[in-house]
Amino acid sequence: MGRTIAGIVAGIVGWVLVATILNFGLRALLPGYHAAEPTMVFTLAMKIARLSIAALAALASGALVRAIAPASRFAPWIAGGIMLALFLPEHIRIWDKFPVWYHLTFLATLVPLVWFGARLVRRT
Repeated sequence: MGRTIAGIVAGIVGWVLVATILNFGLRALLPGYHAAEPTMVFTLAMKIARLSIAALAALASGALVRAIAPASRFAPWIAGGIMLALFLPEHIRIWDKFPVWYHLTFLATLVPLVWFGARLVRRT
């Protein structure tokens, strides 16, 4: 049980760390991104890049959950569900700043990508 809880917490923290690190790269590599962040007026390429970062962070999160709690079948689902619950209010708050497809893509893929990331790591 302790490893399961640790895996879930680590997965959530890992998502934040991976997304933050990749976002720094996005700021450095994508012209105009850093200036667009405060107003959230992103180009299509910027939106796709943000969703790609979220997807990579979700995969890494799932892998981290599985690495720490390899015996728990439900830990990746729980971690993904908690993240979904945490992100849902924020997406409701910024609903008018992004198109519906953006929100739905992020929200609908978050939990499955965490699960899939866990599947990428072999159980020991």
